[in-house]
Amino acid sequence: MKLFFSVGEPSGDLHGANLIAELRRQRPEIECVGFGGPRMAAAGCALRFELTSLAVMWIARVLWNILTFFRLCRMADREFLNARPDAVILIDYPGFNWWIARRAKRHGIPVYYYSPPQIWAWAGWRIRKMRRNIDHVLSGLPFEVEWLRRQGVNATFVGHPFFDEVRRQQLDPQLLEGLRERGKWVTLLPGSRTQEVEMNLPAMLRAVALIRARAPDVNFAVAAFKPQHARLARTMIDEAGLDVIVLSNKTPELIHLAECCIATSGSVSLELLHHVKPTVILYTVSAPAMWVQRWFVRVRYITLVNLLLAKEMFLRPGEWSGSWGKQHAAPGRDKSPDKALFPEYLTSEDKSPQIANHVIRWLMVEEYRDAARAELAKLKARIAHGGASKNAAQIILSEVPDRSQMPLKTHYRPGMKVISSAGAEAA
Repeated sequence: MKLFFSVGEPSGDLHGANLIAELRRQRPEIECVGFGGPRMAAAGCALRFELTSLAVMWIARVLWNILTFFRLCRMADREFLNARPDAVILIDYPGFNWWIARRAKRHGIPVYYYSPPQIWAWAGWRIRKMRRNIDHVLSGLPFEVEWLRRQGVNATFVGHPFFDEVRRQQLDPQLLEGLRERGKWVTLLPGSRTQEVEMNLPAMLRAVALIRARAPDVNFAVAAFKPQHARLARTMIDEAGLDVIVLSNKTPELIHLAECCIATSGSVSLELLHHVKPTVILYTVSAPAMWVQRWFVRVRYITLVNLLLAKEMFLRPGEWSGSWGKQHAAPGRDKSPDKALFPEYLTSEDKSPQIANHVIRWLMVEEYRDAARAELAKLKARIAHGGASKNAAQIILSEVPDRSQMPLKTHYRPGMKVISSAGAEAA
């Protein structure tokens, strides 16, 4: 069996690697090829292109790389025509992956979307593409499956792939012991993309200065996704004149160590849930991007943890355009930030004072911190279970016919002698 993967996000690279490992555990002879990242390559995927190097946001960055995306689409098209994979597996990265799905369907190849884009939150019109081009959605969110099924999409809940990873994490005990000796810590998680670090870390560092003025004994650390981000963070920290350490590839340790965290919205919120860490979420965008958000985002929160607890997830008709900017801070949540389990701010403004206030309260008021941890522990017990990779692999292997195991069809005219693949003579 041959499977083609298309994965463009660093988090998707991790989920893809875990899925590939599980597929090969269940069927060792399976062949995996396609677009992805270094973790998928290490798991045994033959990469045609390292697509995670193009993890870009917003239309200007996409246009800058548009010729590369066109070239990759042509490359995938040739693969589908000549190598005929048994199925195509997509992970997030919707803009490009819609193109891949459409080309696969033209060649009659079944398409699976593992960890699909959150179109229920901001791009509901794309449901038509989902119905037309995706054979089976393998989802990690119960409410997402319900929404997709109501829209006529074949969807199955397999569990969230992030919990597979966090349950396997092995923490560095020496690092933890050395840092604990210095006292309390607050961890900053500015994102897995360079653009996110550039947009979010400056406001986080301004919040650090405000927190340190009231809690001078607290230590701060930046969890960098990769060395490039660590270098960028150190430059910003030096310019701000702050004492903040930066470590790359030590995110689990720095989350585990922290009393509380300041994070950029993303799948990291599930890791924070796993470690039961009170967290304030910041996602900074430009003013034009903020204006665009008003017309497309349809949910009350940008953080998965908050959505999992929301009694009313979707905004009501008309609520977005009129009251959004005035009542909320994240798509304007100033209205009641304490009602969200993770206070969150999607904003084009400086929210460092609000962020600092949440952190100071967690640091200084034990009852407030313990209450937040108790709510997180309850949610973790309810939803933070592993098994996504195993469940997804079982569905794919049970549904996709393995053409390599099918008998070779012979084509001949009456009276001709042909030799079959088994070497037997047929007339």
